[in-house]
Amino acid sequence: MVSKRKLSKSDAHGDSLIAELPQTKKSRISCKEKTSAEDGAVENDSIFVQLIKTAGITLNAGERQNDIAVDQATFQKKLCQILRKHPFYPHVVQEFVSGLETHIKDRDQFRNCLLPCAPVRGEVTRNLVHSYCESLIKLLLGIETLQPAVITLLLEKLPEFFFDTVGTFGTNFPRLIVNQFKWLDKILDSKDLIMKLMQMVSVSPVPIQHDIITSLPEILEDSQQSEFAREVSQLLKRDTRLTVPILDALSNLDLDAGLLAEVRQSAMIIVPAVKLEDLPVVIKFILHNIKAVDAVEVISALRKNLDLSSCILPLQILSSQSKLKSQPQTSSSTSQVSSSQNCVKLLFDVIKLAVRFQKGISEAWIKAIENTVSVSDHKVLDLIVLLLIHTTNTKSRKQIERVLRNKIPLGCVPEQLLQSAFRNHSLVIKDFFPSILSLAQTFLHSADPCVVSFGSCMYKQAFSAFDSYCQQEVVSALVTHICGGNDVEVDISLDVLTDLVTLHTSSLIRYATFVKNILDYTEKLNPQQIRKLFYILGKLAFSQRQEDSYIQDDMHMVIRKWLSSTVPKYKQMGIIGAITVAGSMAAKRSKEDRCSLERTQQSEEHCRQLSILLDLVSYCCEQSPEALALYYDELANLIEKQKGNLDSQILERIGKSVVEDFSNDFVVDLTPVVDGVQLFPVKSLYNLDEDESQGTIVINLLPLLSQNWLGKSVDEMATRNQGKKIVSPECLCPSFRLLRLYTTEQHNGSMEEIDALLGCPLYLTDLEIEGKLGSLAKQEREFLCSLLFHALNWFREVVNAFCQQQDLEMKGKVLTRLQNITELQNMLGKCLAASPGYVLPPAIFDCEALEAAPTVNAVGLVKKKKTGGKKQKSEGSKDSSADHSQMEENPEGNQSEAETTQLEKDTTEKKSGIPLVQLRSYRAFFRELDLEVFTILHCGLLTKSILDSEMHTEAREIVQLGPAELVFLLDDLCQKLEHILMPPAAKRAPFLKEKAVLKMMKGLFLNMQNLQQGKDCRNIGFSHLCQRSSQEVAQCAVELLKPLCNHMENMHNYFQALITENEEVVDGPRVNIQEHQLLSSCYQQLLQVFRLLFAWSGFSQRENSDLLRSALKVLADRLKPGETEFLLLEDLISESFHYLLNFQHSVPNFQCALTLTQLLIVIAEKPVASWKKDKIASLAKQFLCQSWMQPSGMREKGSQFSDALHTLLCVYMEHTDNILKAVEDISSVGVPELINSANDGYSSTYPTLTRQTFPVFFQVMMAQLENSVRSIPAGKPSDSSEVQLEKLLHWNMAVRDFHILVNLVKVFDSRPVLSICLKYGRLFVEAFLKLAMPLLDYSFKKHREDVQSLLKTLQLSTRQLHHMCGHSKIHQDLGLTNHVPLLKKSLEQFVYRVKAMLAFNHCQEAFWVGILKNRDLQGEEILSQDSEENDPGEGVSQLPREDPAEEEGDISGSEGGSEHNDDDEESSE
Repeated sequence: MVSKRKLSKSDAHGDSLIAELPQTKKSRISCKEKTSAEDGAVENDSIFVQLIKTAGITLNAGERQNDIAVDQATFQKKLCQILRKHPFYPHVVQEFVSGLETHIKDRDQFRNCLLPCAPVRGEVTRNLVHSYCESLIKLLLGIETLQPAVITLLLEKLPEFFFDTVGTFGTNFPRLIVNQFKWLDKILDSKDLIMKLMQMVSVSPVPIQHDIITSLPEILEDSQQSEFAREVSQLLKRDTRLTVPILDALSNLDLDAGLLAEVRQSAMIIVPAVKLEDLPVVIKFILHNIKAVDAVEVISALRKNLDLSSCILPLQILSSQSKLKSQPQTSSSTSQVSSSQNCVKLLFDVIKLAVRFQKGISEAWIKAIENTVSVSDHKVLDLIVLLLIHTTNTKSRKQIERVLRNKIPLGCVPEQLLQSAFRNHSLVIKDFFPSILSLAQTFLHSADPCVVSFGSCMYKQAFSAFDSYCQQEVVSALVTHICGGNDVEVDISLDVLTDLVTLHTSSLIRYATFVKNILDYTEKLNPQQIRKLFYILGKLAFSQRQEDSYIQDDMHMVIRKWLSSTVPKYKQMGIIGAITVAGSMAAKRSKEDRCSLERTQQSEEHCRQLSILLDLVSYCCEQSPEALALYYDELANLIEKQKGNLDSQILERIGKSVVEDFSNDFVVDLTPVVDGVQLFPVKSLYNLDEDESQGTIVINLLPLLSQNWLGKSVDEMATRNQGKKIVSPECLCPSFRLLRLYTTEQHNGSMEEIDALLGCPLYLTDLEIEGKLGSLAKQEREFLCSLLFHALNWFREVVNAFCQQQDLEMKGKVLTRLQNITELQNMLGKCLAASPGYVLPPAIFDCEALEAAPTVNAVGLVKKKKTGGKKQKSEGSKDSSADHSQMEENPEGNQSEAETTQLEKDTTEKKSGIPLVQLRSYRAFFRELDLEVFTILHCGLLTKSILDSEMHTEAREIVQLGPAELVFLLDDLCQKLEHILMPPAAKRAPFLKEKAVLKMMKGLFLNMQNLQQGKDCRNIGFSHLCQRSSQEVAQCAVELLKPLCNHMENMHNYFQALITENEEVVDGPRVNIQEHQLLSSCYQQLLQVFRLLFAWSGFSQRENSDLLRSALKVLADRLKPGETEFLLLEDLISESFHYLLNFQHSVPNFQCALTLTQLLIVIAEKPVASWKKDKIASLAKQFLCQSWMQPSGMREKGSQFSDALHTLLCVYMEHTDNILKAVEDISSVGVPELINSANDGYSSTYPTLTRQTFPVFFQVMMAQLENSVRSIPAGKPSDSSEVQLEKLLHWNMAVRDFHILVNLVKVFDSRPVLSICLKYGRLFVEAFLKLAMPLLDYSFKKHREDVQSLLKTLQLSTRQLHHMCGHSKIHQDLGLTNHVPLLKKSLEQFVYRVKAMLAFNHCQEAFWVGILKNRDLQGEEILSQDSEENDPGEGVSQLPREDPAEEEGDISGSEGGSEHNDDDEESSE
């Protein structure tokens, strides 16, 4: 009854509901729901609205979001309960969904249902509702009862918006709809939903496809990921427009390795073509889940495809377009550029995340960069990624530093790459500033100048590209380097600051305080560095609107303090600082600096200050000749450096005093009799004008030197007390240099005002000193040395002054002055040899105070150590012989020069009976030749007119550049190129390795080390050169290539004719020994100049490529004149190589042969081609197979010849195509010929192989053999039979060569040979164990006979090595016994490794062990071996000796002898 009653109630209610349904539905279709206000709540009687309201959500219309008054879970639970308890359930669900469908027909209401609900914050519901609530649709999807119908409704609704245009503030309905399916707690039929969404993808527009695909990873269940991935990967191949969303989706899925690799490969292909804004997504996917095994391969491919230049091009196009458009368009373009830069930054953020959170990515990226060999394959990307890893991964910092240190010298990471990175990607790189600063600081500590230069470039680029904070850090770091005291760091840091103050003056001014603090650390700076520092400070102090700043006050205060000091070093620093500051003050101001009136006033003030400063310096220098000479030199440097940029008033003031001073102090009229007391009779010499009439002037050298010499103690003090200026010969050359630079500046290069000084004579004395030196007193000999030094320096300055004059008469006089120089140097060498302990007068004043000079005693020590056949040049070339002695500058490149000139010296000594001193070590006491002097090399034959008393031409004399003068110029040019183009580290290292040279030159070198208290020894004599860049010097050298080629062809023709004339006999009767030696030295110097130029590392830089092309074109033109204009660089290299190769038949000595070979290698390395490598190997072998004789008839020999032979033999081995064959050829052919020859004989095939040079050959062959076998790959189980056989053949040949070399010790048993054999014998056995034994393991069964033969041959060698160990112990030679323990250990390892190999192949029964007797080198048994038997290293008790009669086992290690019996091996098989 009750149920019936309930049923009737339900029916009644149901009837009324059904009766209402049509009405309700009609109202929904006909009109919108009624709202209380335009944006108010939706009010109607539909079940949907009522139930939603009952559950806790109020539906709103218009722009207002739906309100929720309860918690989300509460709403879902309550609505679910209402539906389930509804009397018409489940029919009410359909009605509810229909109500929803009707409700969302209105776009605003649909949007409100898709957007999050707004919580209602009432007093009651304040703590019941979360601050963020989901949308109504998503809440409905969370109800299982409603989910299928709502999903269907949404998917049906989605096509309505396919072509809906979304405005700036519009609603993206498709994206909102798809977002409703994300992160649902449960999907009843996930597979069906995914299928429908993928169907929707196939028919929807691209933007909606993008939204659906990127949302699917948040919709999928884990079990569906693989199936979805395969489906979208197929879609990726069909439609590339969906690449980015597909990759974005796949990167969020867990894919199997095969599918991931396949999709990654597809993504890799599209990297070059993808849009910039999509690139980060593609890169993110490629770097996603890379396994360690595949990391290097994947990243190498990514490096190849990812080119940042594609990111830069749009920026450049936009910036260029903005220049053509109006201002609004420009700002639009700027925003696009900014957006593009942000995309690039986002790209590196993706890489940064991968490096930080994915293990192995950083190592793989570094490895990929390391594996890149070609210079052109290196990109800006590599540099930025290395900086990124350095910043992100602290453990990889050392590795990155190592990679960059290795890549930079090779030109793989040029400075242009760094500049491009800073210019185009400063927004990205700025995040890595700490790493940039750290790397720059580290690189400045490097010994490699290329790395140091790169570090300096990092500083400059960071200052230019970054903000003020970074700029301050850069300046602080540079100041720290300068104050640290390391010479290289100080120089490069000052150079960086100089560049910055030139290019970014206004920016650097803000940090002037930091720079000014360097003044507190000037104790550690040398004069060149002081000059740079004050240039920087002067630039800052006297820049725009910086006059009267505190920097000026501080500088003036420091300069005054230094000038007033009595310490020469401080006075020197004060002079340099004052003149450098004066240059900043005297520089002409640009018209834009100020208005005309203000500029005029400022100029007058500067002139007044400058006059005061120069007067102060002049006054402080008057009483010190050295200080006054430095003052003149600094003023001359200022005029030369600021050529055309000095204020005319200042220049006039300088010139007025210098002209008067020089004329009054050093020039007098020529008179028959000279008044005053002189140490020697005065004689006028070296007059080129041939007219000694009354108006002739003369340089008053000897009287002035006599006055200075005799009045040192009395007159000088009196002069100082009177306050008069001291006139000293030391000021002659500096004063003249200042005079001639002032003259050329005032007269636009004309020297007419002072051209009389070129040919005027000097007051000297009779210089016929043959046989007279012994009769002179010590003071007289030293005076004569000083006189010759001053005369030499005068002529050097005269040549500097007039070398560029075009008048033929003056050119002839300049060549004559060069002849005078060589003559005087010959005399000076003789005088110095007779004046031990003589202290030379200074000629270079901008170096730190000289503490000591090279003495004759030191040179005498050298002479005693160098015996044998010595050579000498003609008497007019003593500068050459002198200048060749300074071995510390180029011990490798100039070895033959030193040896040759020493030989020449001794020849002359024997002839004249007067010893000579080499003058190259006295560079600090000669005036520096300018680079312009080498224009003389262009000169050919010149005619000099000889005039009579009426100024008519009486005769014509032919003047030419002779061999002695050519040697003098080439030697100086070599020194200059070596100093400025070759890195210091590269020059010092070989010197330390050449023990023979070190021993020979020890006395002189140690003396030269004491030349200075400071650190600028290397720069002595190169003051003017150091003020030029390496590019300028290289440019000058390239301009000299044509005359140098002419001279070298002349040398070639001379020696070719000499060989032909003497029928291939170098020491024939028609050979003039002195002439031969002189021209040989010319030839050597010419080749050395070419080598130094083309070995310059700067040619690898892009900005110098045109200069390299010009240099190669000069050489190529000699073969194909007029045909090289349009040749490619490779063709120019080839033609130049062939041109230089033509000189191979005329080289006169072995050192020239080595230099020519090294020159060809330098040319061939740009780049190396296989045919060039063969040519170099063939040439080196040709020189090794040539008999090298001296003009005197003796064979070339000595330590320097051995060193050169070692180098050339290494070149041959490194360039030959088969090292093993080359070693076998020498050891099997050349050495037996030597053994069968007489004691002083040689090999007929290799004449350079003698008993004296055998250790050189032996060492190179052993070292190259060991190095060669290490390049044979180790055996692998996967190797085919053919590969195994090929490797076995290599090892058979190597072991055969090793056996031959080891057995040579029986014949050549000298200590050096034994030491070499013990050292490299161990290394060879270790290489065999590591690389050959794995091969034998796997090839024993297939190639048993080959393995057996290999081991039997090596067995004989190991036995001989064991005998050497016994020999070393018996003779108790510590140098040899040091090698024994490690060698015995390796031999023992070899024994047991062979046993392991046999066991691996199941032949262990073929192995037995016996005790090997101790024998000497000849195989004789050593009887007294009690100690050896008790030595654990000489017996193996733990292994049974199966055959006592065979104690000398076939394979003997050290501790025990062991053998595998060949017959047993065969039976075991």
